[in-house]
Amino acid sequence: MNVSEFLWKRLQEWGLKRAYGYPGDGVGGIDVALQNEIDAGHLEYVQVRHEEMAAFMATAHAKFTGQVGLCFATSGPGAIHLLNGLYDAKLDHVGVVAIMGQQARVALGSNYQQEVDLQSLCKDVASEYIVTVTEPSQIRHAVDRAVRIARDKRAPTVIIVPNDLQLLPYAEPLMAHSFTHTGIGITINSKVPAEEGLRAAAEVLNAGKKVAILAGAGALDATDELLDVAEILGAGIAKALLGKAAVSDELPYVTGSIGLLGTKPSWDLMKECDTFLMVGSAFPYSEFLPKPGQARGVQIDINSANLSLRYPMDVNLQGDSAATLQALIPLLRRNHDRSWRKQIEKEVEKWWKVLEKRAMASAQPLNPQRVFWELSSRLPENAIITADSGSVANWYARDLKMRRGMKASLSGGLASLGAGTPYAMAGKMAFPERTVIACMGDGAMQMNGLNDMITISKYWKQWSNPKLIVLVLNNQDLNQVTWEERIQLGKGKTESTQSIPDFPYHKYAELLGLKGVYVDDPEKVAAAWEEALSADRPVILEARTDPNVPPLPPHITLQQAKAFLSSLPTEAERSSVVRRSAKQILASLMPSRKS
Repeated sequence: MNVSEFLWKRLQEWGLKRAYGYPGDGVGGIDVALQNEIDAGHLEYVQVRHEEMAAFMATAHAKFTGQVGLCFATSGPGAIHLLNGLYDAKLDHVGVVAIMGQQARVALGSNYQQEVDLQSLCKDVASEYIVTVTEPSQIRHAVDRAVRIARDKRAPTVIIVPNDLQLLPYAEPLMAHSFTHTGIGITINSKVPAEEGLRAAAEVLNAGKKVAILAGAGALDATDELLDVAEILGAGIAKALLGKAAVSDELPYVTGSIGLLGTKPSWDLMKECDTFLMVGSAFPYSEFLPKPGQARGVQIDINSANLSLRYPMDVNLQGDSAATLQALIPLLRRNHDRSWRKQIEKEVEKWWKVLEKRAMASAQPLNPQRVFWELSSRLPENAIITADSGSVANWYARDLKMRRGMKASLSGGLASLGAGTPYAMAGKMAFPERTVIACMGDGAMQMNGLNDMITISKYWKQWSNPKLIVLVLNNQDLNQVTWEERIQLGKGKTESTQSIPDFPYHKYAELLGLKGVYVDDPEKVAAAWEEALSADRPVILEARTDPNVPPLPPHITLQQAKAFLSSLPTEAERSSVVRRSAKQILASLMPSRKS
């Protein structure tokens, strides 16, 4: 057995059964060994079109399955391409192992072709663990440590394997000085804080009359516990973007997303509460949280570095969200005063009517909110929804009603453009029986999505359920940044940087042997979704949307209003921008009337 063969077999012993990657001479030996494992039916391999997509897919795999993601790339440019997706894993705290090729050991330091100092390149993104293997027996502890640290630290790790080492015979570590003998044994750690901390937290929560809960990605597996706590305390639940699937939006006390992409009920919940419980979230925007001193706080997080990071909490509990809440629930007292809960439910009910009115407001040709509103009620059971960065994330965050059993994610901390389609591909490979829907803007689709459609066309026939729909909002505008220019900088749209080429996305799908659906009529949006959801193969649904429908924040500040007015003299599309903004604001103020 050579080093490359041992590498793949050891990864399988750790339970890693799917690799995302792209070949190259820097990983030639690893490629050959991988083919042997594929032929034997031991490993599944997804060949991407660009190494960045491999790292994004590995990250999404980790998010959707809870397992460690695995990607690999050749030396030099291939390894460099992995970086963006690995940073996505780092910033969203999920475990990914990246294998990188390297030039021959004898060539290192000679300015050889494709020789890059990968240790230095990756020392930030893989700060928890990065190793260059230089001797055959070293591969054992390199793999063992990389996987264990990625899993337990929820972080990306990197193994660099020079190409001349890959075909050398593997040798077990000697029982001698300087050798180490690692193992695969499971890690058992304490997931529940001490009793003293739980009682202190319960004291704070039991004293609250207006309790607000914020659930993040760390609460995705704590749904029942979150609902029990909310019911006992009469609390409302807001969700950070990565926690969108933590609880169902059908519940009347779930206020939806928080932040610039969030809802007015979530804003009100945070600004009016007297007690704040934060579970599994490092939500970064403190201005959307209670004002310091307004509310007493309790935070639960598996990572102690996140505690009291965004809000000065009274009690900080380091532990697993579900296990900690389970231990906390017996200590909580039922709040019989339901006036706070009734207020929340009233505002949530009103908000959904506001969103419907906003979605139905006319635009030229399509209101993007209408596209999401029509999808929301048609989402299949157990669907997996991904979204890209940009204004599309606003509509994903607000207009889609998540139901229990669904999964959803995007590039959160990094907010990288181009992650939506590789996320969808990874979700489909992990759960081929589920319907997967990727929500894309045209900027992200042109950046990465078109290439990913080739990957989808390569693999879709092996899925038990062929339904994968890529929604593309075609507005020929890098829309989120355009609105940031208007609202934050007080400047009109800069055409040279913001306008992007038109492209026939639905026809491109047909070129690949997939299905294309096009819609530019608001009365035909529902039918377009029905057609896409009933297709017998993956679909690109291209919606021609209006770029001048504003992604209104949940609370418009005086500064934002002033900046918007300041942008109008330099706004080339002033008339359309003013009309669309007025309609959206009126729909918010008068949800009971037609816009």
